[in-house]
Amino acid sequence: MRAGLVCLCFALLAPRPALAAAETVVLLHGLYRSERSMRPLEAPVSEAGFRVVNLDYDSRSQSPEAFVVALDAQLVDCCADAPKLHFVTHSLGGIVTRAYVAAHRPANLGRVVMLAPPNHGSPLGDIVAGSAVLRFLLGSTAARLGTDPLSFPNALPAADFELGVIAGTASRNPLGALMIDGESDGTVPVASTRLEGMTDFITVDSAHTYIMRSDEVAAQTVRFLTSGRFAHAQP
Repeated sequence: MRAGLVCLCFALLAPRPALAAAETVVLLHGLYRSERSMRPLEAPVSEAGFRVVNLDYDSRSQSPEAFVVALDAQLVDCCADAPKLHFVTHSLGGIVTRAYVAAHRPANLGRVVMLAPPNHGSPLGDIVAGSAVLRFLLGSTAARLGTDPLSFPNALPAADFELGVIAGTASRNPLGALMIDGESDGTVPVASTRLEGMTDFITVDSAHTYIMRSDEVAAQTVRFLTSGRFAHAQP
């Protein structure tokens, strides 16, 4: 009994690996959101053995180009020493990550999981782009997330890294149901989430806004981060 307690004490007092030396997962939120929206993923990813860095950025008043510059500075400060730098993103966060990798590809880039990314834009972005009032109310970034070939996401290159995409199929947005043809999460068409070069793809029964709160999404995210593949249901 005493020997067991001594071993336990030594285990508790033994130096632990520095967090900076662990593989790091950066969480990046979407448009009009903050780091709080990604907090449901912090515990599952951390429990899988990763160091988690949940970053924030001003998605409303800054331009997408400014997001990328700010993200690069934040990652240099927090994560340059990580053996692997992974990303888990929601919506616009995925597009910002694509732009960051295209402009500042880190040598330690690992895997990327994108939740509901508008990789080819959304018809809702087209609506904002066509209305001066909506551009004023919703900001210029929303107007740049349309389906035009020169939109922010469509001007970026295809994926040349390990990428898993999770798309939602529960459309609970009345406007989205009216404006988006085909299967969608109410904001982004499922077809738009796909990206040339992606490694794996799945759909889940979730709406765009709260997809990161899904236990299934958390489990699939960890699965891709650790193995490079999602768990697919057997026929």
